[in-house]
Formats: sequence, structure tokens, C-alpha cells
Amino acid sequence: MGKLKDEAEVRKAPSSLAKLRNVGRATLADFRVLGIATVGELATQDADALYLQLCKVTGQRHDPCAHDVFAATIHEAKTGQPLDWWAFTAARKARQHDGTFPTPTSPPSVSDK
Repeated sequence: MGKLKDEAEVRKAPSSLAKLRNVGRATLADFRVLGIATVGELATQDADALYLQLCKVTGQRHDPCAHDVFAATIHEAKTGQPLDWWAFTAARKARQHDGTFPTPTSPPSVSDK
């Protein structure tokens, strides 16, 4: 895997994920870990599935705001409408409250082995 080019150069690339409103270096790194390389690929994804996959692949529980970023970037990839990631926070929090938000499974502890 090559190094990320400087941010200005990355944003010039056609259909670059880096052109999306809520995508910075950390989100680009998450997309790379998840195997998502284009806006078209992102448009076919589901925020719940990406969040759970990220937690599984990295072996750690991520801040639920990562889900909000995924939801916002998927929305923009599908519709072309850029919305701030926090526009998706209230819906996620409501799902957390009612128990329908996906809960990542924790990796087994040393004592569980």
C-alpha cells in the first residue's frame, strides 16, 4: 500500500473519497482498512455494517461518532448532498437508547482463552 499523498493532491483526484465533506485522514485510513477505495464503492455500503466491520477488523470498539461519519459520507456518496456528520447523531443516539444500534462484540480477554 502506498503512502497517502498530501491532502490537497488527494482531493484533486476524480471520485476521490477525500472530496467528501466529512472525510479527513482518519476516515480515509478507516476506509482503507475496510477496503473502500472509491465514492461508488462507498455508495453501496451500510453505516451499521461498516461500523461493526471496523471494530472487528481493528479489534477495538470505536467511538460511535465514527458511525455518524460513515452515515454522512454514505449519504453524500448516494445523493451528492453533503451534510455534517452530526446531522446523523440524533438518529444514532435514539437507536442506542431503544437498543437497535449495533453493538460490536469485544475480542475475548486473556482470561476467556
